[in-house]
Amino acid sequence: MIFISDVHDSSDALRRVVALGEEVVILGDLVNLTDYRTGEGAVAEVLGIEFATRTSVARARGDYPEMRNLWREEAAQTGEDLRARIGEELTNQYARAGAALNGGSGLVIHGNVDRPEDLQAALPEGYSYVHGQVVERDGLRFGFVGGGVTTPLGAAGEVSDEAMAQLLQNLGDVDVLCSHVPPAVAALRTDVVTGREERGSLPILEYLLERQPRFHFFGDVHQPQATTWRIGRTRCHNAGYFRATGRYLRLDDAIVHIGAVN
Repeated sequence: MIFISDVHDSSDALRRVVALGEEVVILGDLVNLTDYRTGEGAVAEVLGIEFATRTSVARARGDYPEMRNLWREEAAQTGEDLRARIGEELTNQYARAGAALNGGSGLVIHGNVDRPEDLQAALPEGYSYVHGQVVERDGLRFGFVGGGVTTPLGAAGEVSDEAMAQLLQNLGDVDVLCSHVPPAVAALRTDVVTGREERGSLPILEYLLERQPRFHFFGDVHQPQATTWRIGRTRCHNAGYFRATGRYLRLDDAIVHIGAVN
């Protein structure tokens, strides 16, 4: 079983993962609003690289009011429904992801930039959307909770702490917890490139402390201070920034191996 996260419209690399012939677990963020390294993504396709860069700089600072001001100014100048135009581009990205996944099999949850309904519609035969579900494989119980933490943006892929706590409670005891966001541990949620501490999930941390699954796999933080951590008996692993690295994790007989397709 292979685990990847933060695909962000890297369909060629996704196709190479499928070609490995193993079940693929995708831990969210299949689409790319803005690549903070290059400015590329749906925003740049619709509004240009300069605007995408300005908004991504504001996002990296955590300056949500500035982001909203930039979007309001752009909408006022163009007189267009920017949300609809961005949505069309994301639909194109989901179509590319679906085509890349064809012929394989896997389990998928959404991330903070995903649109859950559009994601589900794009998944080809052989893939299941498993947010809030428990799936058994080789005698192990895998629990899945997708989505990002809430922000002032109110994106479709966000999940409130209250909803996350309920989802985790419903899972019960599992051997492997799979989420998009990390637990609220400083080293796991700190991005060393942007210098920003993302908001990890307190409900996930509390679940790990109480239930102590053997493994926790997640993504979201692209360049974390730590990619592995231990919380009690739980071994936590950031699956990696797939768009940039092609990195994946393979769980084989309770051993985690690291690989890459780039």
